[in-house]
Amino acid sequence: MTEAPVTVNSIVFAPAARETAVMRSVFFLSAVLAGLSACAPLSIYHQPGVSVTRLNTDRTDCEVAALRDAPVANQIRRHPPTFVPGPLVCDANGNCFRRPGYWVSGGYYTVDVNANLRGRVENICMAQRGYQPVSIPRCSGGVAAAAPDRKMTTLPRLTSSSCAIPRPDGSWQIVNAG
Repeated sequence: MTEAPVTVNSIVFAPAARETAVMRSVFFLSAVLAGLSACAPLSIYHQPGVSVTRLNTDRTDCEVAALRDAPVANQIRRHPPTFVPGPLVCDANGNCFRRPGYWVSGGYYTVDVNANLRGRVENICMAQRGYQPVSIPRCSGGVAAAAPDRKMTTLPRLTSSSCAIPRPDGSWQIVNAG
């Protein structure tokens, strides 16, 4: 009976410590991803001379068509469970035995098995309308500060010096820095 508090505490505190470590990892990963997304380039469909309104309409039409042709098909899947061995308990005479272990659920997650297909269908639709997927680097702080703050209405011709400036309303402004 003297080892009961140790056994109970090992069962109660071990998962709590593991969950805390997992939460720290998730928080750290989220912070890193948020930091990286602040530096990420602008990835858009582009066709020089097309109005931003037309781009948005075409993209929405293609997204709807892709969703119709490759609808969401979620599947629930399960991570494998993990076995946690029981603690080793020894008495004063050196006789030791292992307490029973237990299984920890691996958890469930959902996968949309049509997500990649839907993306390909959308890319084909936009290509048929004359757009190309492009990645435009973010402008440096100096270029962003020097650029006039105006709403972009037409997609400009891209050059090797083109860069993108994020605007507070969620839109982007593409400028030629050179």
